[in-house]
Amino acid sequence: GKMEQSAKCFQGLILKDQNHPAALMNYAALLLCRYGAVVPGAGANAGEGALVDQLTAVNLAKECLLTALKSDPKASHIWINLADAYYTIGDHRNSSKCLEKSVKLDPGCMATRYAVALHRIKDVERSQDPYDQLSLAGNEMASIVRDGDSAIIQAPVAWSGLAMVHKVQHEIVAGFGKESNELMDVEESATYSLKQAIAEDPDDAVHWHQLGLHSLCTRHFKESQKYLKATVARMSKCSCAWSNLGISLHLSEEPSQSEVVYKRALALTGAEHAHAIFSNLGNLYRRLGQYGRARAMLTKSLELRPGYAPAFNNLGLVFVAEGNLEEAQYCFNQALQADPLLDAAKSNMIKAAAMSRLCVSMSSCII
Repeated sequence: GKMEQSAKCFQGLILKDQNHPAALMNYAALLLCRYGAVVPGAGANAGEGALVDQLTAVNLAKECLLTALKSDPKASHIWINLADAYYTIGDHRNSSKCLEKSVKLDPGCMATRYAVALHRIKDVERSQDPYDQLSLAGNEMASIVRDGDSAIIQAPVAWSGLAMVHKVQHEIVAGFGKESNELMDVEESATYSLKQAIAEDPDDAVHWHQLGLHSLCTRHFKESQKYLKATVARMSKCSCAWSNLGISLHLSEEPSQSEVVYKRALALTGAEHAHAIFSNLGNLYRRLGQYGRARAMLTKSLELRPGYAPAFNNLGLVFVAEGNLEEAQYCFNQALQADPLLDAAKSNMIKAAAMSRLCVSMSSCII
């Protein structure tokens, strides 16, 4: 876990030999691991230029991988990592081409098959197309669980991959308002797969965290708290797990505990996640009617990550609660400019505009 020392070692190797394929590949993988995970998805974006450092690092990873391929163009694992780099920066077309190249080079490799299935799942999440891609990903993940070599793909990882398929199925079924029986089936399938991953390695905090997140997304708050507490018991310095536990407590109407947990997350987090926790804490204070404290937390969030869409949306809700509809509409508009896919801001903008028109109409009637 000593990322800084690892980076320095790889940098030293590359300075001595700028075409060293292993050093370039490993350094790129480290950059993707460290920075790729903090490039936000739809609904969590900030203003233009807010993620310069992260995107610069991912682009550097891409260049390292392209250089490595010049020395070893038949290395399928380099093509897989390059696909990940392209996907992270939003170049989905080139990402798909890299995966196709990897499969042609080593079609029987379990790691390659896993990576291809993983990217199919990401494509489904991006496009919300519930058909071919997800079915292919599910079949691939199931075959890896059934036939996989544990020396290449560890069993908990394989089960976790299958759970990802079921979780996306659940999101799509829930989003399209399908029958409750189908919704329950895919929810149970995801839970089963995640529990199988834990059974394979009960000490792995990551799988407990995934199960906690799934329970949180399906609004089983008490269960999510149980699993997230198991996560922090195994990985006590994981700020993301503490933050998600805070969200679960917040949504289950336990504000005092939620506040303590959010503050614990803030004490542990680095610069890359603090803005999100401040935004969540501001939302908690809003729900408690503590509007001054809410504004302070949300302002801090926006100072750390200018243009952060969820913080603008939450600040807009504070202004609605205070009756300041003009400022509320400004905040919702800023949220949508930063991230047009933040549906909550769209809905809140429409409601705030309607409330504003109603207030104007009532005022004219009184006059």
